[in-house]
Amino acid sequence: MEVKAKFDHFNINVLDLEKSMKFYEQAIGFKEHHRKEAKDGSFTLVYLTDGQSPFLLELTWLKDRKEPYELGDNESHLCVRVPGDYAAVREYHREMGCIAYENKEMGLYFITDPDDYWIEILPLQK
Repeated sequence: MEVKAKFDHFNINVLDLEKSMKFYEQAIGFKEHHRKEAKDGSFTLVYLTDGQSPFLLELTWLKDRKEPYELGDNESHLCVRVPGDYAAVREYHREMGCIAYENKEMGLYFITDPDDYWIEILPLQK
């Protein structure tokens, strides 16, 4: 049997849903696609889209969670490609204060979201 799966979404847990949604919209242009809310109010799932691909980023907010998530030593990260003036985008992220790491030799950098998840920023491939 050959399985032909395709990407659908990736989930991260967030402590402050509104703050995270604002960050993802301001930093990389992701907007809410849709959401699901538990009938008892215990959780909310918000799916963000880049408006171009079918891939979604799922933000999970848990009502009873009060302490920050422990991300450990895991080096998993999202990666997005940005069109236009890559240096101007990097400067914008620098002004936002969210750049966590830069590797100028490799031509890439990472930003962090409010929960300290890393997002790699690369120029759009031609």
